[in-house]
This record gives sequence, C-alpha cells and structure tokens, in this order.
Amino acid sequence: MTETTRSSGAVAQRALVVGGGVAGLVVARDLAAAGVAVTLVEASDRLGGEVGRHVVGGLPLDAGAESFATRGGTVQTYLDELGLGGDVVLPDPRGAWVQHGAGEAFPLPRTGLLGIPGDLTADDVVAVVGAAGTAEAARLDAAPGEVGADETSVGGLVRVRMGDAVLDRLVTPIIGGVHSVHPDLLSVDRVAPGLRPALRREGSLAAAVLSVRALAPAGSAVAGLRGGMASLAEALVAELDRLGVEVRLGAHVAVLDAGSVTLTGDAPATSPERLEADIVVLAVGDGAGRVLGGRPAHAAGLITLATLVLRDERLDAAPRGTGVLVAPGADGVRAKALTHATAKWPWLAERAGGRHVLRLSYDSPVVTAATTDDELRSTALADASVLLGMSLDPATVEDAARVEWSAPLPQEAVGASSSLPDGVVRVGGAVAGRGLAAVIAHARRVASDLLAR
Repeated sequence: MTETTRSSGAVAQRALVVGGGVAGLVVARDLAAAGVAVTLVEASDRLGGEVGRHVVGGLPLDAGAESFATRGGTVQTYLDELGLGGDVVLPDPRGAWVQHGAGEAFPLPRTGLLGIPGDLTADDVVAVVGAAGTAEAARLDAAPGEVGADETSVGGLVRVRMGDAVLDRLVTPIIGGVHSVHPDLLSVDRVAPGLRPALRREGSLAAAVLSVRALAPAGSAVAGLRGGMASLAEALVAELDRLGVEVRLGAHVAVLDAGSVTLTGDAPATSPERLEADIVVLAVGDGAGRVLGGRPAHAAGLITLATLVLRDERLDAAPRGTGVLVAPGADGVRAKALTHATAKWPWLAERAGGRHVLRLSYDSPVVTAATTDDELRSTALADASVLLGMSLDPATVEDAARVEWSAPLPQEAVGASSSLPDGVVRVGGAVAGRGLAAVIAHARRVASDLLAR
C-alpha cells in the first residue's frame, strides 16, 4: 500500500469511501484535507446523489434537494467554508399552503414546528384543523408535561398531546412532503432536538414548540443557493479534485469487508478489483443491503419529481404562495406536494423570463417506473390545476422533465447499521436523517472521529 505523509511527518492512512452522494463527498473532503489518501467509488456516472442539476426549458434547475434547513447554522457554516456563503438566499416569505378534501386549501400556520401548532387559538390553525379539532387538541395539551414525553416518534407525540385532527391535517402532510415518511416512522429527537425536554419543562406541546422556535436563529427555517443547491455538489467535486482524491465512477461494490472492497465495473467482462484501506466508509442509501451482500430489510419506495416549465400570467400572483402540501386522502390529487419554484425563489423568477416552474412530487405506487413521460406530464398538469385553483392549458407547457429518487425508510425503521462488518462506518440520510443539515453534520462528526483514532 502506498503511504502518504502528512506535513507533521506522521504517516497518513488510506481511506475508501463507497458512495458519491453529499455524505460521501463531505467525508472524503474532510479526510483528504487532513492528509488521508482517499479513494471514492460511485456506482453511477455522476457525483452528488440527490443534489444535482438538470435542464428543463433551457433553465438549469435542481433535480433533487432545492433548499436546506437553517437550524443550527450547519449548512451555512459549511457553505462559507466552500466559498458559497455569499450565494445563500431566503425563499419568498409568502409561505406554502396545505390541501384537504375537495379543493379545501389553507395557508400553513406560521407558528408551527413540523406542523405542530405553537398557538392552538390562532386563526390560521383553527382554519385548517377546525374548531372541534383545536378544542380537542387544547384539552389534550392541558395534561401534565410528562404525558407523552416518552413518545419517540413525531406521530406518537402529536397523537397523545394534540390528537388526530392536528396530526392528520397539519403534521402528516408536512412530514410527508419534507421527509417522505409518515410521522409514526420519524424520530422526534432526530428532526426536532430539544422538543421532548421542552415539553417536560414548559408543560404543554404548544409552549414547547414556541420555546424551540425561540431558540432558533431569526429568519426563515430554510434557505437555498442562488443558482440552485446543485452548486454545493459541484463545489465539493472541485474540492476533491483539488485535494487529489481518486474518484472511480461506474464502480460497483461486489464485496465489502473491514479494510477492503471488491469492485466490478459496468462492463460485463470487467475483472473484479480488490482495494485495501485502513478506513472504509459506507455512504449509500437503499443500496446498502446489496453492498453488504444481502437484501434491504424493506424495499425502498420511489419518489418521482415532475417539473413543468410553462407560461401563464395568472401564476404571477402566486395563488398558493410558494407551493402546496397535500394531506392524505385529498380528492382529485395524486401528487403529495407542489413547489411553485419561481414564486419561492426570486432569483429563479428573474432567470425564467416570465415563465413559471412547477415541481410536483409523487410516491410509488401512484407513479412507478412504468408510468410513461407523457402520462406523468398529463397527471402533473392536472394535479397542478387542482392545487393552484385554476385550469392550466397543456399548450402553455414549454417543457417537462422527470427525476426519480429512492425513498429509503429511516434507520430506526430498518435497522440500517445492524449488518455492517466490523470496522466499517456508515454515513448518509439512512443513518443521519433526511436533509442536508443532518447529513452534513453527521458526516463531519464521523470524519472527525475517524481522524481522532
């Protein structure tokens, strides 16, 4: 094994990073910056994972993540390190809506956290949940703070403290739109650290929400990058090149052990290649079961994003703000969410030149790999018409595109790390939680721990 020497004179280790999504790129950069010789292997033909770019109607658009959570300042600090801090932008303040029943659409309450209301008497909360639902929520939330504080899932906590109406009409559509899972499958401590201790301290869930929100930095809960979040992946790829990281694309892992991986290429006749290292990091999502020589405990679902670029002056008024989250069971709608991207991001509206960009997301089996592009385009336009409260003419659509992503269940639902070989560490959304803030923070902690060894 070739040895690389750090500036201090100590012999650096060699690391293998399996997976070229954001988590893998972050770990590889931190290890390489500390003097470790890093090889990164990625099965596809590109780096960045769910942070990428595609061109629709001549507009370079995000193909995956288009914003990040500002909580804790993790992503902002990292973007500053990469020289992208000056490109951070906030979304339009008009906010999103939620869709219920047959055309019932309401602006999302402004005092909530993950949809959990901070003020059950607020008009915007009563409008969505209803007078009976908010009265029941207030009754339940009057219980002592210890009641429900041991619930570990978002769904369990809300159900005990505020009841089904708040859970179904507010929390479920928001959690589903942001995290692609039901609240019953999402850890409270992962997505809202400090909420359960605040419940015990404040004596009610509503007061706990306000307490946690008060500790957050002022401003929007999310932000983006001028030009799109794909700039983050592009900057990380440039960093790996600068630091001399060896990148292997189209490299499939056949065997993963502590201290080595065996690769096969895209070509059928490619001979297996064994790479050895002192550090092995697994940075893959739903494919982890296959990498580890077995099958995933749960089959990953499919998230399909349908993007429409169209011209319609009626959309200039942003009739549903920055987008719409869809409650389960909403009539006449197959999408789970719609983002009015040119209303949400002023920089994109400037570049679009009077056109509008709509992005709708679908879960399987509503939309599957067998759904044709034409079928998806028609479905997306019909759903957008319902969600925006206006009939959109197919002739106004200049271009459309689809992107498909896997939707692995969170670690607590599948036991993601139980079959890791000794000496292999794992990073990525399946263990860190969804969202760039969680993924980057966890990947950096792992890199730091590895270097400390």
